[in-house]
Amino acid sequence: MHDLIRGMGREIVRLESEKLCKRSRIWRHQDSFEILTKKNGTRKIEGLVLDMHMLPTQSLINSNEEVIETNAFARMPELKLLHLSHVQLDGCYAEFCTGIRWMCWIKFSLDSIPFDFPLGSLIVLEMQYSGLRQICEGTKILDLSHSHSLTNTTDFSCCPNLEKLVLVDCESLIGVNESIGSLERLVYLSLRDCKNLKMLPKNIVMLKSLETLIISGCTNLNQLSIEMLRNMALKVLGIDGIPLGEFWPGRSLSILSCLPCSLVDLSLEGCGLLDGVFPRDFSNLSSLRRLNLANNPIRSLPNCIGGLEGLIDLSFSRCASLESLVGLPKVHHLDLECCVSLKKITYKSAGFQYHITSGYDNHKLVEWEYNYKLEPIGRVDVDMINLLGLSNLESMVPIWIRKPYNSQIVAELSPVQGLYERGIFSTFFAGNEVPGQFIHKTKWSSLSFTVPSLDNHRIGGLKVFSVYTKRANDSPWALPGPMITRVTNKSKDIKLIYAPSHCGIPAEGEDMIWLSHWKLEEEVHVDVGDKLVVSVIMEPWLLVKEFGIQLVQPLQSTQHQTIGHYLPGVPGVYLLSRTNASIQDPIWFSKILGDSDEEDRTDKEDEKQDEQTIAAAMTAGNINSRGLLRGWKVLITAACFFLILLISVALLYSLTERRDSLKAVDG
Repeated sequence: MHDLIRGMGREIVRLESEKLCKRSRIWRHQDSFEILTKKNGTRKIEGLVLDMHMLPTQSLINSNEEVIETNAFARMPELKLLHLSHVQLDGCYAEFCTGIRWMCWIKFSLDSIPFDFPLGSLIVLEMQYSGLRQICEGTKILDLSHSHSLTNTTDFSCCPNLEKLVLVDCESLIGVNESIGSLERLVYLSLRDCKNLKMLPKNIVMLKSLETLIISGCTNLNQLSIEMLRNMALKVLGIDGIPLGEFWPGRSLSILSCLPCSLVDLSLEGCGLLDGVFPRDFSNLSSLRRLNLANNPIRSLPNCIGGLEGLIDLSFSRCASLESLVGLPKVHHLDLECCVSLKKITYKSAGFQYHITSGYDNHKLVEWEYNYKLEPIGRVDVDMINLLGLSNLESMVPIWIRKPYNSQIVAELSPVQGLYERGIFSTFFAGNEVPGQFIHKTKWSSLSFTVPSLDNHRIGGLKVFSVYTKRANDSPWALPGPMITRVTNKSKDIKLIYAPSHCGIPAEGEDMIWLSHWKLEEEVHVDVGDKLVVSVIMEPWLLVKEFGIQLVQPLQSTQHQTIGHYLPGVPGVYLLSRTNASIQDPIWFSKILGDSDEEDRTDKEDEKQDEQTIAAAMTAGNINSRGLLRGWKVLITAACFFLILLISVALLYSLTERRDSLKAVDG
């Protein structure tokens, strides 16, 4: 619940009465303690919260020894919600909260529920960290997690309405009564971290309504308990931490082959699964939507996963040995956090837009299909090397390179690399002598020109270079936000913004060259007479010393996709960088959308036109709809906020008038 809504609700309760005992809910621990110790509760009270550890130290000599009498609750017959923590009660329970519906009692000290405890109206019972040795009767939801003295469950025939049973971390639990099979309404069962549990009851397969079964961390379960799951109609199954590959190295394949075909969510985190234990296909799991294979020693994508066409979420988090993911299915969320050995990612379906929920510490990732490919400069296509005028490649010295998705290593010393990224080739190397010819050069950071004819040759793209260095007195490890090149075709109302995922960091007192080739064909082609403005934008700690542009003829390289391959070609602003998260910073975003000083000097009349609605997103698609959707979300959120505020004010006003009228009547 949002703090604002909770605060408004509490204010409404405060207005019910100036006297605590005449309010419907008591949530301050000190107030609850005073009401119970003074035994001045009333039938007005419907909810009460008391945690003895949350009381001020001056209130008790020793809160752990303070005992409250059960008859203090007899004055509150309408009490429906009760939350107690570290509370010791003394007395008879016959008249204790006879109408209670939901009770949470943390650190319940008794080893069993008193025989006269009123359970008739109870729906939800949570007794975490209790001293119970047996499960109590009744209720629809029962949570006895962390009850370390619980050794066995009771006969479940006395709990026919039970729908949810939670026994997390009951470390002494050694068995579950076979009568659990009679619970026709049981939907959720969690036995997580019950480490001494060796066998699931055979009658568990009779639970026709059971949808969720969590046995993660039950490391002593025998093989039969796992294999009999095939006969259940489960939707969610958690087996995390059960080392299938270690306990049954010869049986892991058969175990994974007999999983329930009804599964929607399967978690196999930390099960010690190797590449060879997966079946050839998971065709029986056609309903699977979420699969968690985190923290397993697999090295490559299991072939069976490629056939899971309905998969939405896929996690390989902390798979430290994972080297490649070739032929990934069409998933929407892919978790690759801490896959420190990952080098290559490719997809089964072409052109599908994927979302990485997290991908930190992947500093070895050099090829990510539809995003970027990094390779040593010596392996780059010869046509590209010749077009850029590069030579003596073997003499290029290593440089510091900043990489994406890397939370620990800020920069890495590496040989000079070639970067293919969304129709743009870039390379960074030390020096200030730019190879090749450039007609357009400047000491500024922006150039504007009209596209001339290339002797009847078609225009295939641009070569762009920047010579930059570090300013004096800056930290040697200062890392840039996005390093950006912006190409604006004023004639076609198209603006291309590119921030490379990998970039070179100059050493102290040295210059560095950023040399790139933009393949402008297909949907974003350049025609003779078009007016272009090209700019480079860098962090203040970097100084651009020289900047230049050269129009070039088409390049026939098959390794190098055109920029138009990713874009629809309609007027708008296009962000070509999917892996550079810093470009989304609002300050940077406003900076790169604005015009540079050079553009202002060149054509001030077009300045207003550059403040157009963004027409394309980082995913290289048109994001007018996404930006519009985001705007509508903001408006709807604001409208809801003000609506709630108005309703709350009206309620407060109504309650105030009611209170005043009651006072007038009493008077």
